[in-house]
Amino acid sequence: MDAFVASRLPAATTSSTPQHAATAATHLRQSPLRQGGTASLTAGVLLALCSARGAGRPNHPRAARRRAEKVVRHMCHRNCHGGEHLSPERKRELEAICEKIATPGKGITATDEGPGTIGDRFEKVGVENTEEHRRIYRQMLYETPGINNYLSAAILDPETMYQKDDEGVPFPEALEKRGIIPGVKPHLKVYELPGTKDTVMQGLDSLAVRCREYKAAGAKFAKWRSPLQISRFGPTKMAIEANMNDLARYALICQDEGLVPIVEPDIVMKGDHDLETAVAVNVEVQATLYKAMLDHGVYMEGTILKTNLVNPGLSCDHDYSVEEIAVANMMVLRRVMPTAIRGVNFLSGGQSLEGAAARLNALNKVKKRLGRMPWTHGWGRTDRSPWDWKVLRSYTWDPVLFIIPGECVCNIWKYCIHLGVFGQVFI
Repeated sequence: MDAFVASRLPAATTSSTPQHAATAATHLRQSPLRQGGTASLTAGVLLALCSARGAGRPNHPRAARRRAEKVVRHMCHRNCHGGEHLSPERKRELEAICEKIATPGKGITATDEGPGTIGDRFEKVGVENTEEHRRIYRQMLYETPGINNYLSAAILDPETMYQKDDEGVPFPEALEKRGIIPGVKPHLKVYELPGTKDTVMQGLDSLAVRCREYKAAGAKFAKWRSPLQISRFGPTKMAIEANMNDLARYALICQDEGLVPIVEPDIVMKGDHDLETAVAVNVEVQATLYKAMLDHGVYMEGTILKTNLVNPGLSCDHDYSVEEIAVANMMVLRRVMPTAIRGVNFLSGGQSLEGAAARLNALNKVKKRLGRMPWTHGWGRTDRSPWDWKVLRSYTWDPVLFIIPGECVCNIWKYCIHLGVFGQVFI
């Protein structure tokens, strides 16, 4: 028996008589771990020895086996353990944050543009891209009168996590005082794998350390985006599995550090694929994601999903109705969505404001027709047409707040508050 196993054995099990060894061999042959490879075989030997020790002590066989199984669980952690390593207190903390994020009538705003991205937008309106200007811009958004009535959470860029308002209060603390849960974007940049057109998101290295720092700075959750593109040959199985496993590892690390993970598989709208292809790919991607999360032992009740609206490609030559697109989205959710996940939030990049609003409106109607769904939905968009929001007047809303790009978020929030529309949101 190797030193690793011996170091984890209860003292009473490390001495075994020939009679115990014979009994151990019998237990080993019967052990379900026997076929599980080297690690499982080692665990099987351990289980057998401990069981044999228990067999040699008629008064304590069950206790011995329980001790053995506990040691085995620590040595060969099974898949799909559902956060077994998390304490009950940590699980309750994660669930409580998820419940607040998914508060009916409220939603999330993403103010996590990096300095480079926000610099491009500042340039268009003649604003110099400095750290102070970025700070003032964030403060303007967060201090919008009445905003806390409609937002449950805000995603911050790492830079913003450490900035303060004019009163010297860190933004995460200032948001919490308004009843808005602060979160952070911990991933880095998209990287194209050499020799392929497949991409992965960078940032898993040292993620635990960064999550610990963000948690200390006031973050309660994190968001990680993994973009994929439909093409003639893609996304490949390798790309899907690599990205979804990354999301699962990110979620596992976040929960261990006390942050709720928002997982974001994003099938971008580039391409000429039809709606049927979009449904098939989204089902495959989300099914792979949930399988990876379960295999990694992610505590599903302590997670939130943020995903793309299922749409045909921007270059698709077939014109689908908003009702067909709405049914396609509900179809994907009904086929693969785990009911343990506390909230679902849609982004809508690549669409015009008018088109996205029409699709979301149709999705609400389909949801009503299909009956009560076990998920909370969040709506959003990522294109940058800041003054087209007046089109919202044309649509009837189930409790949904349609969110807008960062440069006009202040005006839209006021506008939505004026109209009395509300709901879960995402930019």
